Amino acid sequence: MIGRETMKTNFLNFLFVASLLMVASIASAQTTKTDVDKPLQHAAVVSPNLPPYVVFCGDTIRFDRYDLRERLDRELTSFCYTHATSLMIFKRANRIFPEVEPILKENGVPDDFKYLMVIESNLIATSRSGVGAAGYWQFMEATAKEYGLVVNSTVDERYNTAKATAAACKYLKDAKKVCGKWISAAASYNAGQQRISASLKNQGETSATDLWLNTETSRYIFRILAIKIIMENPRAYGFHLKKEQLYQPFEYETYTVNSSISDLVAWAKEHNTSYFVLKDNNLWLRSTKLDNSSGRSYVIRIPTKASQYYKPAKVKVHSQKWIGH
Repeated sequence: MIGRETMKTNFLNFLFVASLLMVASIASAQTTKTDVDKPLQHAAVVSPNLPPYVVFCGDTIRFDRYDLRERLDRELTSFCYTHATSLMIFKRANRIFPEVEPILKENGVPDDFKYLMVIESNLIATSRSGVGAAGYWQFMEATAKEYGLVVNSTVDERYNTAKATAAACKYLKDAKKVCGKWISAAASYNAGQQRISASLKNQGETSATDLWLNTETSRYIFRILAIKIIMENPRAYGFHLKKEQLYQPFEYETYTVNSSISDLVAWAKEHNTSYFVLKDNNLWLRSTKLDNSSGRSYVIRIPTKASQYYKPAKVKVHSQKWIGH
């Protein structure tokens, strides 16, 4: 039989627990009401607006057909919500595009192919894929050699911006001959010229945008179109940069080398620079030395002292569209 004191204690415990539950319930109700009344404390998540069309290499691609619209929507949304990667692309492009654009023009390749380079590497100079593709243009070793680039133990010209861009131009012009349109040539950069050419023939189409392809190549085409749209109208997609946030282009002193260099550290010191600056600006030098028994001409570039230091007021802006509010 339970004693009176025990019963009293149990009753008091019951009242205590009940009171705690009541207070918690009231607090919860008040918190909920307060939270509902508060304005949003975070940025709104919105879907990016799609343009009705884009002009790529002179051809107009419209996005009124359901599949074209939805494929572009996926890539625009992806770029808009991977902010870090997209912002860094703008910063790097300010340094890289001024070098690449004249080479495309000189070789008769549309300027829009700089956006293919963006998709290939995110404009990361040291890019190397899991299967061995390297540089801004992500050449495989065999293809690089086929298009005239040197790749050996001490030299890898896939990392030479000017030479790799010229080689990419040759590839793209060959691809257009095989595939018919520039947009199809762009698709072949991912899937191969013969695969795109055969798919166009087998499916009775004239443009790679209308082909049933593997997911990677299908997305690849629309990733190029999406980054072109964003980079040509960044503020419409939420990207706001200041002039001083862009990476300034370098001015270079150049040295033509026709022989081997046994010690690049010593060579750098002799030319009043550091080994770091030498390697960082000549990524095609892949060792501590340069083997050049064939007597090839290589151009080594060293940024001038002045251009190595940031002066915000003097940063050259490649595209005024990229800055401002």
